[in-house]
Amino acid sequence: MCLTLTTLNGFGGKSLTQPLVRLAGLSKSYSEAGQERAVLEAIDWTFPAGQFTGLFGRSGSGKSTLLNLISGIDKPSGGQVFIQENGDTVELTGLSEHNRTLFRRRNIGIVFQFFNLIPTLTVLENVALPVELAGEERKGHRRAEALLERVGLSDRMDTYPDRLSGGEQQRVAIARALVHDPILLLADEPTGNLDEGTGDAVLNLLLELTRGAGKTLIMATHDPQIAQYADQVLYLEHGKLISHTGGD
Repeated sequence: MCLTLTTLNGFGGKSLTQPLVRLAGLSKSYSEAGQERAVLEAIDWTFPAGQFTGLFGRSGSGKSTLLNLISGIDKPSGGQVFIQENGDTVELTGLSEHNRTLFRRRNIGIVFQFFNLIPTLTVLENVALPVELAGEERKGHRRAEALLERVGLSDRMDTYPDRLSGGEQQRVAIARALVHDPILLLADEPTGNLDEGTGDAVLNLLLELTRGAGKTLIMATHDPQIAQYADQVLYLEHGKLISHTGGD
């Protein structure tokens, strides 16, 4: 891992400690062969605005589950998720599925390990889609073009995803996650499907774009070296979050 960033503390020197996300007694369990399997157990935690949290844990520890609950994609078995929106506290877990979807479209960007690009849409169309879903097609294309230039893909706008390398597809996915200017970015193993060199470049880009805009980033990862760049380092073990000091 050869990241060129020197620090992420406070995202470029800003001291932003107001919680953006708060978890209250958050729990999640699944039924397997007639038995309840607890993945997350009564988690209470806050994620400060404008900071980068690295989320670590073995495979199957519940990292993806936690991100899905924070995003509102999934609903918890118990507890609540609160997110600040324009100065108001929104209980995401108290919203209907439709309203959770609308909240996510306004406020949350997600980067997946396997890109999740739509193969029948061009690069430009993939990136513009989140804004177009809000009924702002012209604005979506303008923002998409600007972001694709920032991620170095302005010459691939009319290309389809299957013509791109893995690193290029992930850069498209990052642009798509940021096109609607979300307050919160969730990244689930964003370099896990890439070789080391490509993964380093993609990670640098992701951190540069979020740090430069003062966004809140929560990243699930297996790479221990990421910890030195995070403001908050958390380990998910036995359904609980354990804090480690960022930068160690």
